[in-house]
Amino acid sequence: MDVMDKLAILTDAAKYDVACTSSGNDRSGEQGKVGNTVSSGICHSFAKDGRCVSLLKILLSNCCTYDCKYCLNRSSNDVRRATFTPREIAELTMNFYRRNYIEGLFLSSAVLSSPDHTMELMIQAISILRNEYRFNGYIHAKAIPGADNRLVEELGLLADRMSVNIELPSQTGLEDLAPDKKPEAILKPMARITDGITENRNELAIFRHAPKFVPAGQSTQMIIGATPDSDYSILQTSEKLYKRYQLKRVFFSAYTPVVEDSRLPSIDTKPPLLREHRLYQADWLMRFYGFSANEIVDRKNPNMNLGIDPKCNWAMHHLEQFPVEINAAPYDMLLRVPGIGVNSAQRIVQARRMTKLNFDGLKRLGVVLKRARYFILCQGKMDENVKFDSDHILRALLSPADAARLPTCEGEQMRLDEWAASNLRIGGLAG
Repeated sequence: MDVMDKLAILTDAAKYDVACTSSGNDRSGEQGKVGNTVSSGICHSFAKDGRCVSLLKILLSNCCTYDCKYCLNRSSNDVRRATFTPREIAELTMNFYRRNYIEGLFLSSAVLSSPDHTMELMIQAISILRNEYRFNGYIHAKAIPGADNRLVEELGLLADRMSVNIELPSQTGLEDLAPDKKPEAILKPMARITDGITENRNELAIFRHAPKFVPAGQSTQMIIGATPDSDYSILQTSEKLYKRYQLKRVFFSAYTPVVEDSRLPSIDTKPPLLREHRLYQADWLMRFYGFSANEIVDRKNPNMNLGIDPKCNWAMHHLEQFPVEINAAPYDMLLRVPGIGVNSAQRIVQARRMTKLNFDGLKRLGVVLKRARYFILCQGKMDENVKFDSDHILRALLSPADAARLPTCEGEQMRLDEWAASNLRIGGLAG
């Protein structure tokens, strides 16, 4: 099999791994080396100056010894198999780079023979790039669960970012669908990467030219919809990973039915893309807006309502905290107002030192008044077209089509508490 046939197979096999995005690492070009990295974006992202930046996203091999039920590359699945040599990966990367097709490499792999053997081949490929070809561009590498800590450390000194896919939100899901993978095998390299980053930070504080270890941090991925795990379970797991392992990102991948198994959702089931989107919004609230997982969902209401974004949903269930006076509310409370983001909240705090803000002024500061006007006061007054009533606000926040599908109670508008109790799932998620 020639290299181009391998490329067709192994790029297609890598498309379901979403745990790569902007590099998070800046490194200028150096004399005698090829390429650089920019933190603004890698892989289907855009740099601050508007450039689309891309990378070669491939597997070392799709010949897997594991038989994870949800995976296209599982050992029992009848697909074409291929494996790159380390030299082929290095040469492909450089050839694509010289043609200005890519600016970096995302390298993952199925488990070829054993985790240690797979990692050794990945290290060889990246070593050729870094040391022989002097490639200075961005490299994101997947650590293989179960690999020796020594190999994790060696790979971490070569890559800009590393990730270890946790795959499924719960141990039960792993036992059922990925019996070859053990939670401890996944968490062990994740912990070693975290420790290595901390140790390296201390070394750099003393020795400025000490080699950098995973300077762009680490990330992980969870598959959504392959198991009955609730949003509560998913977000609780994400929150623990952020706190314990200092992850840069937890990525959510909507389960795509590419193989058949009695333990998986029906092959006709569409990927839960709207649920994936809501989970990303919830993740954003936890990372940048000061929300905890328990505030977004809880044991009593373990799944988010898909018809409304998580921040609006929280606000609708905490109307006792609104409306807030925009000229006096503390910054932390501004972040909890739907339609006000981190940048607009900072602008509000700065602008109100010099003037009293009104609704027109908020619009100029970047506030999305379409949502925010239901939850704020400007100089003691609400927007004249707004009625502070849960049913009125809810119907205004939903799209006309979704609002028309809200149930009614004995011919009258259903109140928010009745609507929530009905467990309505606009968008098709059941449970």
